Amino acid sequence: MEIFVTDNISTISPVDWDRCAKASDNELNPFCSHGFLSALEESGCVNANTGWHPQHIILQDDKGIIKGLVPLYLKSHSQGEYVFDHGWANAYEQAGGHYYPKLQSSIPFSPVTGPRLFCEEEKLKPLLLEAAINHAKSLGVSSLHFTFIKDNEIDIMKSQQLLHRQDQQFHWLNKSYGSFNDFLDTLSSRKRKNIIKERQAAVVNDIKIEILTSSEITELHWDHYFEFYLNTSNKKWGRPYLNREFFSLMQEKIAEHVILIMAKRENKYIAGALNLKGNDILYGRYWGATEYHKCLHFELCYYQAIDYAIKNKMKIVEAGAQGDHKISRGYVPVATNSSHWIENPSFKMAIKKFLAQERKAVEREIDYLSTFTPFKKG
Repeated sequence: MEIFVTDNISTISPVDWDRCAKASDNELNPFCSHGFLSALEESGCVNANTGWHPQHIILQDDKGIIKGLVPLYLKSHSQGEYVFDHGWANAYEQAGGHYYPKLQSSIPFSPVTGPRLFCEEEKLKPLLLEAAINHAKSLGVSSLHFTFIKDNEIDIMKSQQLLHRQDQQFHWLNKSYGSFNDFLDTLSSRKRKNIIKERQAAVVNDIKIEILTSSEITELHWDHYFEFYLNTSNKKWGRPYLNREFFSLMQEKIAEHVILIMAKRENKYIAGALNLKGNDILYGRYWGATEYHKCLHFELCYYQAIDYAIKNKMKIVEAGAQGDHKISRGYVPVATNSSHWIENPSFKMAIKKFLAQERKAVEREIDYLSTFTPFKKG
């Protein structure tokens, strides 16, 4: 086996990349696909200038066949990751060290759980992890982070002494519902009535909702959607992570995974929500609007996603990071996992102690939040 590092995903064929990514997850997670990640690089959203310098690891046999891959980035900041280590960076800098640059294996700008060690053979995963660690050492970086990893990769990470971290998100789980009303029937009377009222309130101003997929989505739709995205990004983050070109490239490369939910009033688009779909999971992503209408956010981002998942027999809706308000709308707290390699032994020990306490706090929070789900008791 030979190890290579590339700073451009285009040097790897989409067929080889997707073959390894699919084998690691039993399906092709759209966020792990060559199409999605290459759209980020080709559009310039991901490069050294934006603080996401690709450092993808390639494991190749003596016949030149790619056997494994790791999506990896050299980071000069901690933005767009959703597993927050700003406190670690501040502590390390105050102690006289340099936390940045660091290495990050994740999906840029998307808190989506998926594999990070791509390969068809399970026995090769430790080799991929060892290659990533060796690359971190060769670069002299402070740390290496694998965020939003699959459960089946946790033990592999622990075997190499990586530190385990937990957080939580809110997911909607399909209990084999036949319709949205079947889902409503599982809720307490008060919560059920509240959702019905919210759905009615979202469309009172003659608002029409469109669900667009694949070839139905045009460049004009993306023009409108990008305006919504910019408006919300500027309010929430100060600057958008994605540019207009990215959405066109994503549509070109992975159109079969794209679902765009748009709201129109007086024949003008006023809001939209982007989703990507896997085999069994619908991933809610970016939302934006140019007009405020009561409950429209809940309708486009949550209720329409649930309705789509039920109609298409999808098992899970992942609605992104944070948001306790999702609980009353049928989303439940679930644990997410990450693993961290820390170069400095003293700093590693301090973080290890912190993570042990944090995991207990996250477990307590999940237990506590679970008591507020809207479902009928018993």
